[in-house]
Amino acid sequence: MMGGLRPGTEEPMTAQSKAEIRNHWQHVHERSGQAFDFDFFERDGFVYDTDPAARAVVAVRAENPELELPFLERVQRAFYAENRDVTQAETLADLAEEMGLEREPFLMRLQSDAVRDATRLDYATSRNAGVQGFPTLVVGPNAEGTYTMLTHGYRGADELMPLVAKVLEAHGAAT
Repeated sequence: MMGGLRPGTEEPMTAQSKAEIRNHWQHVHERSGQAFDFDFFERDGFVYDTDPAARAVVAVRAENPELELPFLERVQRAFYAENRDVTQAETLADLAEEMGLEREPFLMRLQSDAVRDATRLDYATSRNAGVQGFPTLVVGPNAEGTYTMLTHGYRGADELMPLVAKVLEAHGAAT
């Protein structure tokens, strides 16, 4: 599900917000090795609205659920490591084409009420699961339709996999 880091943001980033985010990205890079293109912070007037990228992932899910995670990874790499503007529909359509999707149908889905509604539902489900920041890993839904937060914040695979195994064991799934 898409959590909605900064959906609906309308104001350009300030020098202070750039400094805070740059610090966060540096910390993520140090912990995980994730590549970042710090030239991002040289942009003037950038409005950091994550809704278009989230809707793009939901649009891909609607077309081909098996492409959802690979597309999410591609969008994140394009934004963080390649400094591409994933707030723009044309950039997102370029990425969808890279995944083998047709541009015009993708753009139509991206702007559709159905995808907007599904994205808002993802945001609401995320909030109801207790997600307040990213990265966060939740599991579910269970038989009652609820989600359980597994971890908040970055964890390496060596820390994360025992938690996943414990949850799977508790739910009677094979590990």
